[in-house]
Amino acid sequence: MVKKEKPKIVFTVGKRKIAVARARVVSGTGKILINSMPLEIWGNEFSRMRIKEPLILSDDLASKLNFFVNVKGGGLTGQTEAIRMTIARGIVDFFKDKKLAEKFLAYDRNMMVFDYRRTEPHKPSASKRGPRRHKQRSKR
Repeated sequence: MVKKEKPKIVFTVGKRKIAVARARVVSGTGKILINSMPLEIWGNEFSRMRIKEPLILSDDLASKLNFFVNVKGGGLTGQTEAIRMTIARGIVDFFKDKKLAEKFLAYDRNMMVFDYRRTEPHKPSASKRGPRRHKQRSKR
C-alpha cells in the first residue's frame, strides 16, 4: 500500500492594533484570497501595494504559494498591516528560510514582529481631554 503525502499547510497569525489576520498557506500558484475576495478587488490601491511588499521581497518564492486570509477587527490600515504580517510570516514559516526573515526584518520590522504599543487609558481627572491633559490655568 502506498502512503500519500499530506500537502504541507502552514497557519500564521498577524496582528496590528485591533485587527487580527489568520492565514492558511499552501503550495499553489500565487493566489491570495482575503475574506474570500481576491487581492485585486480588496481595499484600495495603496493597501494592495503594502500587502504585495513581502511577495516582492521574497522574489519567486511567493509565486509557489496560495494564501487564504481571514481578517477582522480594526480599520483598513490596521487590517492591511495585519495581512502583510501574516503573509510575510507564512512565507518564512513555509520555507523555513532564516535569510528571508532577516531580509524582512531589515526592510520593515513590523512585517515579522508585533507592535505591542497601545493608547494610554484615560485618568479620572481628565475624562474627555486625554490621559494626562489638565485644564489650562492662568499664572497671573
